[in-house]
Amino acid sequence: MKRLKLDIAKSGIALSAEMKARAQAANALLESGEGAGNDFLGWVHLPSSISDAEIAAIEATAARLRSKADLVICIGIGGSYLGAKAVLEAMSDPFKLLHREQQEPTVVFAGQNISEDYIHALMEASKEHSIAAIVISKSGTTTEPAIAFRLIKAEIEARYGKQEAAQRIVAVTDKARGALKTLATNEGYETFVIPDDVGGRFSVLTPVGLLPLAVAGVDIAALVRGARQMEQATGTDIPFDENPSAIYAATRNALYAEGRKIEILGSYEPRLQYVNEWWKQLYGESEGKQGKGIFPASVTLTADLHSMGQYIQQGERTLFETIISVAEPVAKVVIEADKENLDGLNFLAGKRISEVNRMAELGVQLAHVDGDVPNLRIEIPQIDAESVGALLYFFERACGISGYLLGVNPFDQPGVEAYKKNMFALLDKPGYEEESKAIKARL
Repeated sequence: MKRLKLDIAKSGIALSAEMKARAQAANALLESGEGAGNDFLGWVHLPSSISDAEIAAIEATAARLRSKADLVICIGIGGSYLGAKAVLEAMSDPFKLLHREQQEPTVVFAGQNISEDYIHALMEASKEHSIAAIVISKSGTTTEPAIAFRLIKAEIEARYGKQEAAQRIVAVTDKARGALKTLATNEGYETFVIPDDVGGRFSVLTPVGLLPLAVAGVDIAALVRGARQMEQATGTDIPFDENPSAIYAATRNALYAEGRKIEILGSYEPRLQYVNEWWKQLYGESEGKQGKGIFPASVTLTADLHSMGQYIQQGERTLFETIISVAEPVAKVVIEADKENLDGLNFLAGKRISEVNRMAELGVQLAHVDGDVPNLRIEIPQIDAESVGALLYFFERACGISGYLLGVNPFDQPGVEAYKKNMFALLDKPGYEEESKAIKARL
């Protein structure tokens, strides 16, 4: 396998020996478990610990759901949604709905919002399909997915009866406790476990991500294989100058120390758009605390050059840019000559579209560097399951190192509870009576 490559030559950063040593020490904390949040480090060696038997069990359940339904609704939010969505979008034909015959079931997502219009449109569209569901929640009481599951469960039971519904619903949840685990046991749903020591935003390589991806026809063994290779390439036995995750973490922290408060992740391949969204949760939730943290933003290029491009080029100089570059496209499309040449593009005749895209990428990089935007470049060989698996683990490992360099616990998220308390009070949830009076007075 060709490996992921990281290029920081245009970052404007010369990493000090001290920063390199700190990054190595932070990486060692991930291995030793002596750092903050050490009860959530199960993801560190997750790729190498996934057995063939576990992959086979996931694929067997996926095959059952595929045999029963042409529409599988995956219910989850945050890390229970974004990882699977990111990989699925990267691996899917963006125009698959235009093909008359689809080989794979369609996997759609619910429970990632509380939009009445969204859930209504989903329920209406599902009437034309045979349906099944994967519900993902550690507790089973998270508001957004719990609402969606209540509605979708009722629909499946109304159509097929409770006995058949138990064959069409799979729960990914806690191994022993929680509302969803209790329900799954009572109803006879097959279950997969969310490991206690893996937080949601690091869970894409658990059944949280692997089951819906297997249903969609993604080669999950290749995804895990790519992640496993990156695990080996970023271990504590790897020298700093050969460890891409350590270099990335150190560089972004060095840029942060120089006042670069915003990181923009971009790619010239639209299929990677949801990798951006997954990355934003991973870094935003891991680092944004104690008044610290690089703000993670994203663009999809070249489209956003015609919108955000102006700000990136000439706006406030508090940002830096990281580009995911794809070395080789899967398909080949050549630009043909045109006799009239009214668009003036005959100088491109005979070139592949990927050549034009690459020159746009390199030209933009130079323009942005000239405009005082430090640039980092991550190159993956192509968009396939193995490369994407490596990319995801690269970012995860770098996130753990980066959080420790920043001086925060990268594995908790205390701030996300604030909105929930207000929402429950406004909805008059039992037990929130006093909070309800106080917050309604404020409004």
